[in-house]
Amino acid sequence: MNKNELKKVLKPLIKECIREVIFEEGALSSVVSEVVKGMGQPIVEAKQPFPTKQQPRYETDDQANTRLQEKRKKMMEAVGGDAYNGVNLFEGTTPAPAATGGGQQGPLSGMDPNDAGVDISSLMSKSAAIWSKMAGE
Repeated sequence: MNKNELKKVLKPLIKECIREVIFEEGALSSVVSEVVKGMGQPIVEAKQPFPTKQQPRYETDDQANTRLQEKRKKMMEAVGGDAYNGVNLFEGTTPAPAATGGGQQGPLSGMDPNDAGVDISSLMSKSAAIWSKMAGE
């Protein structure tokens, strides 16, 4: 019997013996359990809840002005209205203009900070059907 014939006879027998030892006699499970024991503390993934997204707030000019007046009132209370004989320190104040020095120019650097701009609040409500079609809903 030559080498190739012996190989053809022994190879399937050896494969079957190895399968039998690994799967039927439980050698594989004992090897895996030993590896796990050697790794120490098992790693457990802790799933954290996803934070809920808050909807962006769109304020009207009246709401923004009311909020600004409330902030000014709180500042007066913090400073102490009696300290200045009841004089409102913030009466008639406007936001300070943006600094123009230093060579830093922004896209709105030449614009008045009190300029309301273009009102786009109704853009989404009027074209909701178009947006939902574009989104595939």
